[in-house]
Amino acid sequence: QVQPVESGGGLVQAGGSLRLSCAGSGRTISSYAMGWFRQAPGKEREFVAGISWSGSSTYYSESVKGRFTISRDNAKNTGYLQMNSLKPEDTAVYYCAMARTIFDRRIENSYDYWGQGTQVTVSS
Repeated sequence: QVQPVESGGGLVQAGGSLRLSCAGSGRTISSYAMGWFRQAPGKEREFVAGISWSGSSTYYSESVKGRFTISRDNAKNTGYLQMNSLKPEDTAVYYCAMARTIFDRRIENSYDYWGQGTQVTVSS
């Protein structure tokens, strides 16, 4: 089974950018759909973005649409979340998740494999 491993989090000022990476450990990611979720302190985990196994279809929450871009490079066994125009409300732990079969990519239960998360902090 695949194990997602996130990296790229950190501290950035409002208006800045970060790129998160999600590497697949243990198995090729090319047959897995991928999603990014985030959880802010005191809040429930929420869907951020999703991408099909081929990369041909992408999905975004309304709160990040136009600012974040999800992509993947199956040859490098890695997915990405490019985050631009960051806001303090984007501060959260960001999680990468994968699944072979997706029934609703916005729902946590659709995903079978989760990474440990990476902290993103946006200062005002």
